[in-house]
Amino acid sequence: MVASREQIARAAIRRLNADPAASMAEIAESAGVSRATLHRNFASREALMAHLGRMSTESWTQVLDDAGLAEAVADGSPEALRAAIDRLCHHNIRDVEEFGFVLTEHVVFEQDDELAQVVERCQTREQEFYAAAQKAGVLRADLPPVWIGHMSYGLLVGLREALRRGDVAVRDAERLLRESFLRGCGAS
Repeated sequence: MVASREQIARAAIRRLNADPAASMAEIAESAGVSRATLHRNFASREALMAHLGRMSTESWTQVLDDAGLAEAVADGSPEALRAAIDRLCHHNIRDVEEFGFVLTEHVVFEQDDELAQVVERCQTREQEFYAAAQKAGVLRADLPPVWIGHMSYGLLVGLREALRRGDVAVRDAERLLRESFLRGCGAS
């Protein structure tokens, strides 16, 4: 059976999540294809990383949609915003498990203007959500929304590493993320 480009990309994600410094040869081996096949699909590591970056930003956009951030902002009630935080934490776990290595691969986004724009749009959506949650008294008003975004990002990086190393159980990840976020950013 010949591996598709998508199957190769998924295998690359799994390998890079386990070993972000994996070589193209190691990625090819993990995908069960030759290096030549890998290079026919992705001419270089940069091309592979750009493809994985696109997959990651598509997933991030979907996480924000699935969490219902826009709907919660439009509603404006503390209940709707708090429920959206819970959904955001839930959906972020899936993203961290699937695309965790991308959280620290900044070069992927810095070398591709289109990806950088998608990242900017996602960050803006999150910051607008955090600002609405602050206004409703769900999140602390003394923190800039951009800082709340950075705190959330930091928690995701830490969670990714804890999961990768086996320091926390997957079943505890969502609770740990939500409680850490709300204790650090939540209004008293």
